[in-house]
Amino acid sequence: MTLNRKPIQVLEAVHRVMEKVRVLPPETVYYLNSGGRVLAEDLTATNDVPVFTKSAMDGFAVRASDTEGASGDCRIEFKVVEEVPAGASSDYILKKNEAFRIMTGAEVPKSADTVVMFEQSKETEEGFTVRKTFTKGENIAFQGEECLKGDVIVPEGTLINPGVTATLATFGYEYVKVYKKPVVGVLSTGSELLDAGDTLERGKIRNSNTPMVLAQLGRMNIEGRHYHLESDDFNTILKRVREMIEAVDAVITTGGVSVGDYDLLPKIYEALGAEVLFNKVAMRPGSVTTVSAYGDTLLFGLSGNPSACYSGFELFCRPAFLSMMNSRNVYAPFINAVLDENFTKPNPFTRFIRAEVKFTEEGLLVKPSGFNKSNAVTSIAKSNGVIVLPGGTRGFKQGDKVKVMMTDMTSGTDTFRVPDK
Repeated sequence: MTLNRKPIQVLEAVHRVMEKVRVLPPETVYYLNSGGRVLAEDLTATNDVPVFTKSAMDGFAVRASDTEGASGDCRIEFKVVEEVPAGASSDYILKKNEAFRIMTGAEVPKSADTVVMFEQSKETEEGFTVRKTFTKGENIAFQGEECLKGDVIVPEGTLINPGVTATLATFGYEYVKVYKKPVVGVLSTGSELLDAGDTLERGKIRNSNTPMVLAQLGRMNIEGRHYHLESDDFNTILKRVREMIEAVDAVITTGGVSVGDYDLLPKIYEALGAEVLFNKVAMRPGSVTTVSAYGDTLLFGLSGNPSACYSGFELFCRPAFLSMMNSRNVYAPFINAVLDENFTKPNPFTRFIRAEVKFTEEGLLVKPSGFNKSNAVTSIAKSNGVIVLPGGTRGFKQGDKVKVMMTDMTSGTDTFRVPDK
């Protein structure tokens, strides 16, 4: 079989993948198990927030009109008649120059309309004095000022983060409807591959792509199923891929997508009758990345080179899987940074370089994270982003501004801190 490999631009490749994505159906899960899932319905407020008008400070609840005329030369005295801690309330009706001692979060009695912070008062034997006039509503959180019962508080398609989990608890959503997560089958091809526990043999290497891809899926809270090969031949691979298509929502294979005599994936796609969306991308590394569609199942043929495999996953698999869960935000964030060392290699195609992003007082600095050939593994371990250099450029110098695709917001060589004043 002769392969027609005409490279397409990265954005076009991403577009072709996303056009084929199918959204998975919803299911209902316990709210504490919903982290990392995507809401399949709008969340509406089941009550006002705040539920009642409450004090925003520790202090004294008073009638604002009783403070009129107060000044440093004319302090007005108040008598404390009752204490209202958080969780309590009072129906006492204040008389002139009376006050409640009140704690943060406690319901403000209806006869009071402002709260004087402790710091704004001077305590006396029976109460306190003030030296300024207060207006209605100071230091008070009014019922419904954040949201009203029936308001849409979190829309469908939102990824559930800790803030959404807190919101679910606030409004009594013990169970929540979310989109199903895809189950992804992962298979590495190549007769040269050994497992991590195997002793190295001449001409062999340990398989790093499968555990890396499984970890990338795990980082997304997506189940990855590791499939093995008894032998690395056409019939065995075809049989295994057919089994995967029947059992999972998407398939990732690594290796076997080039044009060598032993690269079998193109023939596998042909035997399946799969629609090849593209088989070459104008990018380095990972130009041989191939994506096909077999019915509703996407088949991602990633490069066998670890760095190319990593970039291919982040560019094509990650947004597709998030889109299958109907997430609103499916693409990795891009930031602007300053190159912290020279990178003189020319870029005929768009180049993706594993990188270390440092958050410094001078701004965001970025540099390649080490050895940067496509077969590199150790540079991935030290990276938290990918420098994106446009095609048609002839290298960049230290100090140049570059774009960086963030891939790991939890790692980095420096800890972020607020700059000194």
